[in-house]
Amino acid sequence: MSEAMKTAEHRLHLYYGEGKGKTTAAMGLALRALGHGRKVLIAQFMKTGTSGELAALRQVPGARVEVLSPVRGFFSRMSEEEQARTIREQTRQARDLADEINREQPDMIVLDELAVAWARGAVEDAAAEALVRAALAAGETVVTGRDAPAWLLARADYVSQIAAQRHPYQTEGLRAREGVEW
Repeated sequence: MSEAMKTAEHRLHLYYGEGKGKTTAAMGLALRALGHGRKVLIAQFMKTGTSGELAALRQVPGARVEVLSPVRGFFSRMSEEEQARTIREQTRQARDLADEINREQPDMIVLDELAVAWARGAVEDAAAEALVRAALAAGETVVTGRDAPAWLLARADYVSQIAAQRHPYQTEGLRAREGVEW
C-alpha cells in the first residue's frame, strides 16, 4: 500500500493482537463518531452478527451495520474446496463493500476482523487492499483482527496491540458470556 492512500483527514486505525477488546475499541470509536453526527459503516468479517454492540448500534441514527457471511470453522482445517469457496465468498463481499463505500461515502468505516480474514488468506490481497483504499478515501478507517499483515502494521496511523494478560477462559475454562464477550 502506498503513501498515496493517506489523506490529510482520513487515518487508518489498527486494533490487533491476542487480547480481548479489539472489537470493543472499534465500536467505541464508532459510537464516538455517531455522537458527533457522523455517518458510520460497520462491517464484520468472520462473525455471526449477534453481538450486543451491533444490536445497539443498529438503533443509532447514522449507523449502518453490514454482517458479512461468517467463515464456518477454522480456515486452516478446511478442505481445499471449502477454502476456495470461502475465499471466493469473502473476496466478493469485500469488493461489494468497497463499491458500497464508494457510493455511500461514510465518515467512518469499521472493518471488524478484516485483518484476521486477510492474514489467514480468507480474502484475496487485492480485494482487501482495494477495500481499505476505498474506506480511506471516504473516511476514517478502523481495521481489527487477531493477526495483521506486516504491510498493514506498517501502514496504519494508529496501531494498538491488545495483549492478553489474563482471561477467565484460560484460568477457569469460562466460556464467552452474552453482554461481555459478545
